[in-house]
Amino acid sequence: MSDNTNDTEPPVTAERPDSAFHVTGTDHITLIGSNVEDTVEFYRDVLGMPLVLKQPNLDAPHVTHLFFDTGDGRIITFFVEEGRQSNPAPQRTGIGAVHHISFRFDPERIEEVRAGLEERGRGYNEFDRSIFYSLYTSDHNGLTIELTTDKFDVPDDRRGEVLALAQRKRVEAGADYAKEEHLEAALEELDIPVEPVDLPDAPTGAGGLD
Repeated sequence: MSDNTNDTEPPVTAERPDSAFHVTGTDHITLIGSNVEDTVEFYRDVLGMPLVLKQPNLDAPHVTHLFFDTGDGRIITFFVEEGRQSNPAPQRTGIGAVHHISFRFDPERIEEVRAGLEERGRGYNEFDRSIFYSLYTSDHNGLTIELTTDKFDVPDDRRGEVLALAQRKRVEAGADYAKEEHLEAALEELDIPVEPVDLPDAPTGAGGLD
């Protein structure tokens, strides 16, 4: 059943679509990076991602392929080259470009995240996103990095189901965007324990860096 009033819009649902085939998850995402040193310094030494594989790009051996474990076994990789200069200026995205990448952190470690960014001279903005909470910074090439944590304990294997039901609650309530009460109601309806986490107050609004 569609949660949209306009039947021409795609349905928002956690049910598997009648598609050509179904993928089973994200394996890795690859970005064009600058050089080894700056990429390792940010993703390993600031965000804490182990560098788990370093080898030539199989399609262009003069390019180095770096693999980082993001923390849950999912991988982010970079094609880098010696001599490429990093460019910290904010990126201007176009169709098909990457707007931002979001990584999760444990809510009880928010002070550690703030302190770590500050110690490394990384500016950040902090926002309450209603159903989640985020800090925004940028990497050495101006890519916006979102560091986010859930406001409720949502099981990973039921995240899509929870969000799709929260979407239905949002539509039924006539709200412009999903709010805490929609997510909480979805968890209750799905018989998932409602366990709010303790997070500080923060403004809502546009993300990114000043």
